[in-house]
Amino acid sequence: MRKFLILTLVLSFLSVPAFANAKRMPDITLNVSGLVCDFCARAIEKVFMKQDGVTAVNVDLDNGKVTLDLKPGAAIDDKTLNRLMADSGYTVTAIQRAGEKKSHD
Repeated sequence: MRKFLILTLVLSFLSVPAFANAKRMPDITLNVSGLVCDFCARAIEKVFMKQDGVTAVNVDLDNGKVTLDLKPGAAIDDKTLNRLMADSGYTVTAIQRAGEKKSHD
C-alpha cells in the first residue's frame, strides 16, 4: 500500500507541468468587421498592447477575431474596447469574455 501511495504521489507531481502548459482561453474575444491585412493586425496589436493590463493580443484575419489576454485582476470595459477599435478604424460586432456568452453592441 505504501509503494502505491508513493508512486501515486510521484506521478501526480510529474503531471503538473502538462497542466501548466495547457492552452487557456483568452480573456476577451472581439468579433471585428473590416480586418483584411497584416497591417490591420499590427495596428490593432500596437493599440491594445499600450493598455495597462493587456499581456497578449492575437488578430485572426481569417475569422475577423481579436483576442486579448489580461493580467490577473485587470479589466477593460466594453465602451473602451469599442472606442479603441473605432480609433483603429474597425467596428466591434460582438464581445465575448471568458466564461460568458457573446454580447452584441
